[in-house]
Amino acid sequence: MIKKRKYKNIFCAYIFLIVFLLSCLCNNVIYNNIGNLPENFYTNLEEVELLNKEKTLGNLYNVEFKNDILQTGEKDENSGTIIFKLFGIIPIKKVKVEILPEEEVYIGGVPIGLNVSTKGAIVVSNTMVDSKTNKVFSNKILKNGDVIIKINNQEINNIDDINTIIEEKNVENKELSLTILRNNKEKTITINCIKDNTNSNKLGVWVRDDLSGIGTLTFVNNKNDFAALGHPITDSSGENTVPIKDGQVYSCSLLGVEKGKTDKPGQLKCLFVQSNKNGIITKNTKYGIIGQYQENLDMIDANLTAKVGGRLSVKPGKATIVSSVSGIREEYEIEIIKANSQKTADDKSIVFRVTDKRLLELTGGIVQGMSGSPILQNGKLIGAVTHVFLKDPTKGYGVYIDWMLKEIDK
Repeated sequence: MIKKRKYKNIFCAYIFLIVFLLSCLCNNVIYNNIGNLPENFYTNLEEVELLNKEKTLGNLYNVEFKNDILQTGEKDENSGTIIFKLFGIIPIKKVKVEILPEEEVYIGGVPIGLNVSTKGAIVVSNTMVDSKTNKVFSNKILKNGDVIIKINNQEINNIDDINTIIEEKNVENKELSLTILRNNKEKTITINCIKDNTNSNKLGVWVRDDLSGIGTLTFVNNKNDFAALGHPITDSSGENTVPIKDGQVYSCSLLGVEKGKTDKPGQLKCLFVQSNKNGIITKNTKYGIIGQYQENLDMIDANLTAKVGGRLSVKPGKATIVSSVSGIREEYEIEIIKANSQKTADDKSIVFRVTDKRLLELTGGIVQGMSGSPILQNGKLIGAVTHVFLKDPTKGYGVYIDWMLKEIDK
């Protein structure tokens, strides 16, 4: 009887221990972070070894790296697998990974001028004017920032296409079917066109088919592919990633800096001349613009290069951003507060605080135009600046360099 009770107590103790461990596991922040990793990201053996050596995931977890290429004998040498294990034994997540490029990239950090032609036409004012009566009224159907991509199922590449299609149906109050982008989603609406005082059909809203602005170059690789900005070029409302037909980047002269304040982001004041083209833009993505760079000594420094670091190497602590806000390209100290674990791609991967007194004196923190500024940690390029905190310009967000690399590799 005593033995049965003893075995029962031991059994209960084991059950309690297992339940306790499982409970700790399910509520463990590191476990949740591992679970939130995407199915594919960039890393290499060096990063995995460092992860295990420094016990970045704590004492309960380690990571095993397998190079798929060595196992399969395939020629393509840029994929592998990592396995996260509990107690070094129990596999809890298996992820396909891309191998980080071995070659170094040229670090950006300089302001660039951007000009893109859009696919479609962007509504810049939803105020309609009846030119026969000169009556001004608000359009209840279209909103500022809507991108018109089709009219009556015909694609719109520029403003001229709108006039051509509407004039084909020279009937007063003709109902048109518009396909628009709103909040990055396609939507179909109907609207009546109006007549102007020459009896021509008009859509009745202000639109444009090009956009210009300032950003910062992030990096250029050895194939002259470049990435910049860190976030997409959007419409004036910031809600739509603008589909682009083509675009250019230009050398940019810094004229001054408007310092950032609470609820009032500062900005870089720059000038660029469109005759000084330095590259073409091929993609406008959620993580910045991608394109082909044309050689120019003002844009890159042949002596400023770095290897690329994957997200597994990003950790809270000291880092730097590269910027030319002083008139020359310099590194400024920041502190990474948090490296977010993201299952789906996002341009707010890294949360950081500016700690460099020089930068705080020059800009007050992060200002508009600094988007795309490279983020370096332990000598590696790990991300790019994307946003500033409106309530605190000394804080900002950054995107993992992973997401930008993926867009170049597509």
